[in-house]
Amino acid sequence: MTPPRHNVHGTAIVLGTAGFLVTGPSGIGKSRLALACISAARQMGHFAALVADDRVDLSIEQDQIIARCPASIEGLIEIRGAGIARLETVPAAVMDWAILPVSAPFDPRMPPENEELPLPLGRSLPIVRVPIENGVHMLAALRALLPEKLGF
Repeated sequence: MTPPRHNVHGTAIVLGTAGFLVTGPSGIGKSRLALACISAARQMGHFAALVADDRVDLSIEQDQIIARCPASIEGLIEIRGAGIARLETVPAAVMDWAILPVSAPFDPRMPPENEELPLPLGRSLPIVRVPIENGVHMLAALRALLPEKLGF
């Protein structure tokens, strides 16, 4: 029996051995953050891939949150202002964290402790906030916030 899937607005990526659901309102920079992290990880010689951009199908399988891409947008990522591009993908991945892109002014300055993203599956993912300011190396910020979690 196929587990029920819930389609959510977001971008799902894999960096090293960890899966991330990038979330937030339209225009916040989800695709930009995902593309920057994937590109930086690959330049460093690490595994990184897109699962889905803009819409993500989520399900619970073997007690894990699994992300997949709807067939109609498989392998596509939006580069806002430039168009749609093709990118190497993986068909499915376990989601370990939610990334919330944030920009200045930071209010609150420090994120709430144990912040979680509730999902329509009746589960949640721990949130890590990543600044998307010009000049901020997003993968470096993510690696500093989650040491030893990426597998590289």
